[in-house]
Amino acid sequence: MKKVISFLIIASFIVPVTSSAQRTRKRTVTTPAKKAATPYFQGSSREGAMKGQLSDALRMAQSGQYENAANALFSLGRRPELAAERPQIKYILGTMLVELKLYQTAAFQFVDVIRSKHPKYSKLAIEKLSVVADTLGDDTILNYAISRVDLNDFPAALKDMIHFRMGEIRMRNHEYAKASELFSRVHSGSSTYFQAQFNKGLAELEANQPGLAIGTYTRMIEARGRAPVTDTNKVAAQLGLARSYYQKQDWDQAIEVYSQIPRDTLMWHDAVFEQSWAMFRAARFRSALSNFQTLHSAYYEDFYMPEGLLLRAIVYLYICKYDEMEKVLSLFEKTYGPVRSKIGDFLKSTNEASAFYAEVEKAQMIKTTDRSANLRLPYIVLRNVLDEGDVKRAMNYIDRLAQERARVDSNRAFKASALGQYATKILANRSRNAKFAVGDMVKAHLQNMRVELRDLYEQAGFIRYEMINGRKESMKKKLAGRDLGETQIDDKIDREFYIQNGYEYYPFQGEFWLDEVGNYHYLGKQSCEQ
Repeated sequence: MKKVISFLIIASFIVPVTSSAQRTRKRTVTTPAKKAATPYFQGSSREGAMKGQLSDALRMAQSGQYENAANALFSLGRRPELAAERPQIKYILGTMLVELKLYQTAAFQFVDVIRSKHPKYSKLAIEKLSVVADTLGDDTILNYAISRVDLNDFPAALKDMIHFRMGEIRMRNHEYAKASELFSRVHSGSSTYFQAQFNKGLAELEANQPGLAIGTYTRMIEARGRAPVTDTNKVAAQLGLARSYYQKQDWDQAIEVYSQIPRDTLMWHDAVFEQSWAMFRAARFRSALSNFQTLHSAYYEDFYMPEGLLLRAIVYLYICKYDEMEKVLSLFEKTYGPVRSKIGDFLKSTNEASAFYAEVEKAQMIKTTDRSANLRLPYIVLRNVLDEGDVKRAMNYIDRLAQERARVDSNRAFKASALGQYATKILANRSRNAKFAVGDMVKAHLQNMRVELRDLYEQAGFIRYEMINGRKESMKKKLAGRDLGETQIDDKIDREFYIQNGYEYYPFQGEFWLDEVGNYHYLGKQSCEQ
């Protein structure tokens, strides 16, 4: 009963107050009509002042005072009095930010202009956004820009870039015929022409058209005929041509083209490994084993290459070198057993994208600076992930964001301004999201590597079974007096033959000399029974 009374007392105060508030609101509703004249004159005055400031900002922009113009335009772009001029203001602000090399911050201005659907500035903003996205390597922004306009409406100067980027997107979507057609539209005068030609051949190979790819890469090599032997475009075309012959199962021609790739280029290691497969398919076992001396030398101990060890074991199987085969299989298990376990443990222990990114970031530091870092995953795994195309592209994008952040941080006055704070916030958000995206990519690659290693371990088991079976058969032949003894394949050739032809002959006992990588030649024994 006491509680009910208290409620009624409280309610007695509440009801009059509520009524008063309602009356107040009613009065408030009626006042704007009476006071309409006053805001009009004040607004007109402010609008005039705003337009004066806008004129000043545009004059600063025209005179090259980009930073001052950008700060003024950023402030004016938020003013309600200049809502009608906002698309123009933001477009010019974006242009000023491009001049200041603040590409990511500029992209946000152009996106706002595109969304406004302004008849003039939206189209101009799409062109600018395309250039900014190309500079950043940001596919998300580029896709947005391209989706907003007909490709035929792009200026001629931008069409090569648009066709190239569209071709890349089609490639990632496995639309190889369309990708090849888009790459072929890139003109020879474009800076992306040779990259487009290389990708065109790649699309033709993916579409299982090695004949077309051979023509594409041959023309590319001819176009770079006067370039140095280590020219990146020339070497890339040679590698593409060799792969085309391999896909066509023309092993001898593939081996020949692989051998033309210079040793002092980044693509040489891949060329040697792929050439080993071609040699194996052509039954040139000694040549393949010569390559393995290089591929499995100490110089390449940081390279993830489990398939190479199994291929080496298979070659030994074909020439009945079971003891060597045993050593290689043991090396495979000793090297990649811990790798497989650590990848599995890492995937089980975390699901956070940030943890995956942290690992690859530390590996990037080791790779680029030779500094040490505590890694939870083997370095050979992370190094291999860093070389994956999507990860490499995303890491480059993060690096560009870091460079832009450094530009903002280096200018204290600009950083303290409203525009500087806005840019800092954008860059922090984009960088964080990009790192999460890289973390997801790394996780996907690790999952693929775990599946690949599981399959390779199964193959290693089959190879070991064949090795045991081969040994058993060999033993039977030996007991029957049909073994071949210790006869060397080249026993009939005098060692002077090699020395006279520029070789230095000595028995290999596991030593390693960096300047001899690529020069090893295998002189094995004939071990298979007739």
